[in-house]
Amino acid sequence: MPRSMVTTAVLAVLVAMCTPPQPPAAAAAAESRSNGEGGAGAQREVSHDARALVVAGIRRVLFAGEMHYTRSTPEMWPKLIAKAKEGGLDVIQTYVFWNVHEPVQGKYNFEGRYDLVKFIKEIQAQGLYVSLRIGPFIEAEWKYGGFPFWLHDVPNITFRTDNEPFKQHMQRFVTDIVNMMKHEGLYYPQGGPIITSQIENEYQMVEPAFGSSGESYVRWAAAMAVNLQTGVPWTMCKQNDAPDPVINTCNGLICGQTFVGPNSPNKPALWTENWTSRYLIYGNDTKMRSPEDIAFAVALFIARKNGSYVSYYMYHGGTNFGRFASSYVTTSYYDGAPLDEYGLIWQPTWGHLRELHAAIKQSSEPILFGTYSNFSLGEEQEVHVFETESQCVAFLVNFDQHQISKVVFRNISLQVAPKSISILSDCKRVVFETAKVNVQRGSRTAEKVQSFNNVDTWKAFKEPIPQDVSQAMYTGNQLFEHLSSTKDETDYLWYTVCYDYTPSDAGQPVLLNVESRGHILHAYVNNEYAADSGAHMERRFFGIRKVSIQEGQQSEHLLNDELWGYQVGLIGERNHIYTQDGSRGVEWTTPDNMTYHPLTWYKTTFTTPAGDDALTLNLTGMGKGEVWINGESIGRYWVSFKGPSGNPSQSLYHIPRQFLNPQDNILVMFEEMGGDPQQITLNKVSVTGMCGNVNELSPSSLHSQEEETAVELWCQEGKYISSVEFASYGNPMGDCMSYGFGSCHAGSSESIVKQACVGKRGCSIPLTPARFGGDPCPGIQKSLLVVASCR
Repeated sequence: MPRSMVTTAVLAVLVAMCTPPQPPAAAAAAESRSNGEGGAGAQREVSHDARALVVAGIRRVLFAGEMHYTRSTPEMWPKLIAKAKEGGLDVIQTYVFWNVHEPVQGKYNFEGRYDLVKFIKEIQAQGLYVSLRIGPFIEAEWKYGGFPFWLHDVPNITFRTDNEPFKQHMQRFVTDIVNMMKHEGLYYPQGGPIITSQIENEYQMVEPAFGSSGESYVRWAAAMAVNLQTGVPWTMCKQNDAPDPVINTCNGLICGQTFVGPNSPNKPALWTENWTSRYLIYGNDTKMRSPEDIAFAVALFIARKNGSYVSYYMYHGGTNFGRFASSYVTTSYYDGAPLDEYGLIWQPTWGHLRELHAAIKQSSEPILFGTYSNFSLGEEQEVHVFETESQCVAFLVNFDQHQISKVVFRNISLQVAPKSISILSDCKRVVFETAKVNVQRGSRTAEKVQSFNNVDTWKAFKEPIPQDVSQAMYTGNQLFEHLSSTKDETDYLWYTVCYDYTPSDAGQPVLLNVESRGHILHAYVNNEYAADSGAHMERRFFGIRKVSIQEGQQSEHLLNDELWGYQVGLIGERNHIYTQDGSRGVEWTTPDNMTYHPLTWYKTTFTTPAGDDALTLNLTGMGKGEVWINGESIGRYWVSFKGPSGNPSQSLYHIPRQFLNPQDNILVMFEEMGGDPQQITLNKVSVTGMCGNVNELSPSSLHSQEEETAVELWCQEGKYISSVEFASYGNPMGDCMSYGFGSCHAGSSESIVKQACVGKRGCSIPLTPARFGGDPCPGIQKSLLVVASCR
């Protein structure tokens, strides 16, 4: 046909791949002390028996909390660790992240927030132990499960099985980490804080896919680890067949019911991941786990399984900075943990678990050395007893989720709340009830401190759309796999192709059909935006699988074998325009209309607000992309991907103050889908509301200086109780969310509480009639409900 009659359409398709997804199974899925005890030499040993880990010759009940050095900043570490210790923890657990430490084969990085040694030494300085989970496959909702992507390109490699190329690289990395720890003297026998290490991670979930090679790999991994001679026990989590002497441990929500138990008679029951909530993915709503449920699970594990080690995953989740979150996982990680994303104490979870830890530890002697017995108290009630000649502790369990259970134990009549465990010190006195929260509750607010609604303060740069196949980085007569092309150095890969067609006189529609395995696909035809859509890791295919064009009712024309051009990443990325120097390399314009332009870079500046409160960007008006502050990526955002509630899965994005200058901070964002940057606000986050609601029959706090039961309130560091919104001693109605006076109310309640609390960081008000000028209603069981604010 004459060339003048032919229209050439240049099709450019950008595929955004947030990160390599994880394996299917993984995706489906005594008191604080210094480390100097026990003296030197042979006494500084860590061993174990059937009851517990034995540290310096002494059995220990240990509570641990997971926090990852990569998900916070070095400046945050000391306060995070201090709050964990104050919460009753003995051990900090962390994974080791291979892909941040060796992003390029043979070149290690342990700088900044990747400084593992500094993190461990800070833990040691505060008198806590360390459980080092080397993996090196870690899952952790971290991209590629923690593996560096270059591992993907090793010839003949198959991950996590009896495969020589994989085992060589795994052994080299694990050995390098162990040798680094030894060189720094960080293992407990050397005088350091590391008391356990972990090899592999939840391998049992994928082991069947590898058959006998999986079984031999488990044996090899265990032997390889043990032969490194760390002087501390090794563990394998979710690995029932962990070879001796490696300890098999439990991960999950209810290990007191699901754990099959140690696989050798000299191994203790260890729970390495007690999930404090569910990690959030884009498209879902937040799901919190109640402190009552967490406490019930812990107490049941100790009682039923003779458990002596429980670790919370996560105790502080933190932030998935940069591009490290795995597929669809939000930038905010385990925000509902006892320490939230910003490091604020999340009440009542933190406080309720702190009380639990104290209750368990005061009975650690019978738990660790006593004779164990158990028997039924009813259809859904049971008791577990640990008893020595001089001490006794009992766990009264009520599995009934709806009814209070009335039981008699050793001639004592007791009531156990629905789905609750009562811990009886000396087998007589209730010191803790898992279903009764007597600590304060807190409410977190995000207060707007700055708006970005002035269009004149913004600059924009439109990401160029590839137009010429001949100018591509490389070409091929096939569709290339996304990750093999990008090497995980970017989320983005442009596919460009030319197609000649003759327009129909009938004006029939032309349909572009694309089968993609990316997260988002952006299609352009002749530079016009057309549309967007939304066990063997080394073999998976990502990116575009099939492209065709169909004109009207004609047959589909497949474009897979045409000459395709490829551009890895974005022009803005290659020029680092999110940095101060790199931003000078492109021409920024002042936009007339900033609303809903896809594939656009935006830039503005702002001044750091005064104070120490955590800071966030509220990105509710945006779509999908990534944000940088002074060249530091605070992570990907996907605000347009809403949960079933109709709200964004995440709208607030953490800016660590350590990323900021006093003024002239540069904010750069790449918006894929289109949004309105003028709706962005800078917010400060703090706990501004608190409430205490305690019954006079509740056991007094094991941490309180008051002998009587009391309402105890306190504000976060740097804030003081500014007002009391409600106070009633009597039988107040409702709870901390909705409250009012009951039929019994001491008129002096508000004035007494205000006098005790306002202007102070914290206060304690005992529930005694004398404190409120007498008993306002004799014969009626009384409570004190207080609602207050911090500023």
